[in-house]
Amino acid sequence: MATNPFLDFDMTKFFDPSKFAEFTKVDFSKTLADYKVPGIDVDAFVAAQRKNIEAVTAANQLAVEGIQAVLRRQAEILRQSLEETSSVVSDFLSTGTPEDKVAKQAELVKTAFEKALANVKELAELIAKSNSEAADVLSNRVKESIEEVKAAIAKAQTKH
Repeated sequence: MATNPFLDFDMTKFFDPSKFAEFTKVDFSKTLADYKVPGIDVDAFVAAQRKNIEAVTAANQLAVEGIQAVLRRQAEILRQSLEETSSVVSDFLSTGTPEDKVAKQAELVKTAFEKALANVKELAELIAKSNSEAADVLSNRVKESIEEVKAAIAKAQTKH
């Protein structure tokens, strides 16, 4: 069977999550060092913001990887569907009585519907998993951030 150039196209090559990591290399501590604000630990603030950026970057990377997985699976489903359709059409056009063709057609519709439902369920599960992983990264960072704020407040109160 000849290959279809449209099905060999890899959409995932457009997404490069490594580009997000560039934001974590910016050093804000030098800029903020000029602005001394009493009671604020600039280094701790910068470290917290760096962790926030790293968490968002990690969540974005997980999201992009999830999108890539869904796109790959969709392409695979499409390829399989086209191959199956080709063989089914040739099988359906083969000789047979009209009653046999009607029975075959009914079975084909049922099978196609069941496969479509299974594929939609699989893709939905892939998307849900990806979203959950990205949300977990952000959720954990929010929890850490809250603990950091509590620790900073406790530290500031002990100084007074």
